[in-house]
Amino acid sequence: MELMLPALVAALLLLGLHAYLGIHIIARGVIFVDLAIAQMAALGWTAAVYAGFAAGSTGAYLIGLLTTLFAAGLFSVTRMDHPYITQEAIIGIVFVVASAATILLASQAPRGAEHVEELLTGSLLWVTWPKIARIAVVYGLLGTLHWLLRRRFLTISLQPQLARSAGWSVKVWDFLFYALFGIMVTLSVDVAGVLLVFSFLVIPAVIAFLFTGRPGRLLAIAWLSGSAATVAGLLVSYWADLPTGPVVVCAFAAALLIASVLRRLTGPGSLPPAEEAGP
Repeated sequence: MELMLPALVAALLLLGLHAYLGIHIIARGVIFVDLAIAQMAALGWTAAVYAGFAAGSTGAYLIGLLTTLFAAGLFSVTRMDHPYITQEAIIGIVFVVASAATILLASQAPRGAEHVEELLTGSLLWVTWPKIARIAVVYGLLGTLHWLLRRRFLTISLQPQLARSAGWSVKVWDFLFYALFGIMVTLSVDVAGVLLVFSFLVIPAVIAFLFTGRPGRLLAIAWLSGSAATVAGLLVSYWADLPTGPVVVCAFAAALLIASVLRRLTGPGSLPPAEEAGP
């Protein structure tokens, strides 16, 4: 319990905000933006270590944050209506380039290979209570901002044409959304790693969208399914003495499989139209 309780609290804390933002990411159709921004954060962390900053230091965090804010600015101006070039293509390019740059920097840094592995799988099992407290404070502030701005963000994510017809500056709001997203990811990658952060964000939201299109119900299903998968993954990791991050990722995959089977058994049904799904 002394070893697993901090990991459980940290994982559920990360899941709380990630599952909500995952609904936005799925609705926007930019599924891999989390991987791209997480990899940009990893690039920033690696650059900081290469420059001599200690992993987990304030300087390393600020460098990681700068790289994610750069990605936020890039993604806010690349939402386009081009018939062939989609935003997902830009996101894929950013992910590949950031991954290659991370590997190049890590190859020149002390313990580079170990550093890359930690960025992928995280160090969830070794998270400390002071770090959990810092994450809770930042996530509380981010969650408050998202609550205050929820109508704008939900409308732009679920009904972008309505936002444009209302005269909103979608690019400015997109930058704010991705900037807040980048702050969250920069913190979570250091604890959970790129793979688990992606699972927290996308899989609970996908499970929720299998059953409903209403924001309130989406969030409830995402939180419940994500929490169940997190607890199950940590228990299996403890009992089988396996690496925590990869086991939790596999638990999320199992939860998605179970939800897909359940959805088929209950019939195809129908999701509410966009007008009903909006705020």
